[in-house]
Parts: sequence; structure tokens; C-alpha cells
Amino acid sequence: MLRKILIAEDFDSYSIGIEKTISEQANVKIVDKAYYCDDAILKLRAALSKNDPYDLLITDLSFASDYREQELEGGEDLINLIKQEQPNLKIIVFSIENRYHKINYLFEKYKINAFVTKGRDDIKDLKKAIEAIKENKSYISDDNKISKSNLFELTEYDINLLKLLAKGFTQKEVENYLKKEKITPNSESSIEKKLALLRITFNAKDTKHLLSLAVELGII
Repeated sequence: MLRKILIAEDFDSYSIGIEKTISEQANVKIVDKAYYCDDAILKLRAALSKNDPYDLLITDLSFASDYREQELEGGEDLINLIKQEQPNLKIIVFSIENRYHKINYLFEKYKINAFVTKGRDDIKDLKKAIEAIKENKSYISDDNKISKSNLFELTEYDINLLKLLAKGFTQKEVENYLKKEKITPNSESSIEKKLALLRITFNAKDTKHLLSLAVELGII
């Protein structure tokens, strides 16, 4: 049952629409809103400390910056943090994001329950997402909204490797980091083989081109 819900959304136009949609759902008793991720995590933590946790978090990924300095940069940071503290919290991401790799990454890494892409039919999609969660199912917006071009199945290891290289790590530094964190495979040869495979998979001319494609596709 979804009794208590928190909406993390910085635009009233969307927040009001989400709240109206939720109000039409039976058994929802409490709907709270937060316009900043920092405020959202405080509300989530306060509810946990009172042994009255939220059942569902609906959050955007991107939040506009303003005069107020924030520790959490966006929805992904919020999800990452609260999942460590409340692993069973149901989460719907409600975002303009439409890159399949990014969406798939959120499902794989954070075990989100639904992804609704902002657009023409987003309120209908949101209703479907809520109903799916009530039935312990996952939901993702209509495929027509989501770009699946150049779709490849990447492991968390692949993504971490690309992220380290994108930060400027040399292959030797990547090797040392993986060994330090006890992540396998971590030998220089295995890293080289993995990069070679990724270049072939993405039809990249070199590692720089590979990283550029990974950024473009929303993988890193």
C-alpha cells in the first residue's frame, strides 16, 4: 500500500500535476513535496527516525540551480543516498531523460521501480507506474519516448571502467584502483582486452572516441 508519498520536483507545474494524480489514488493519506534534493533527504530521514517512513519517492533527476547552495546535485544523488538508508523505498523517476542507457542504469544500479518520461502523456504514464508498483511490478514509459539506438548491455564493471578513464585515469592508475578496491578483473591485460571489446562494440576509433560516445549515450 502506498500510504505516504514524497515528491521531489523543483517546478510547480509538474509538482501540482503529480500531486493531483496521486490524490486520485485510493489509500494515499500523506503527500509531501520538496523543491530541493537536500530538503527531500531531510524529510525522508525525519520520517525514518519517527518510524513512519515514506512508501514512495517520486523524483526528477535534474534540479535547476539558484542562490541556494546544495550538497546533493540532483535526483541520482538523492536516490543513491536514500537507498543506502532505506533500501526498500519504492522510487519513481519522473524526468525528461529519454536515453535508454541512462534509464537502464538507474534500474540496474539503484533498483528503481518505475521510470516515467516527461512529455505528452506523462500523467497517464504516472498513473500506470503507480498502479504497477501497487502490484509489485516495475514500469517504464512507452518505448516511443525512449531512444534505444546503439543499445548494448553493459555491466557495472564496464561503466566504472569508462567513468575512471573519463576522470583522466591512466590504464595503470585504473589497474591500481581496481586492485585497491578488490574489483576483478584488474590486471593490465584484462583492462586492455575489455577496452578493445568496448571499442569494437561501439565502433569507436580509439579510447577517446569511446568515452565521447559513452557520454553522448548517457552511459557516463
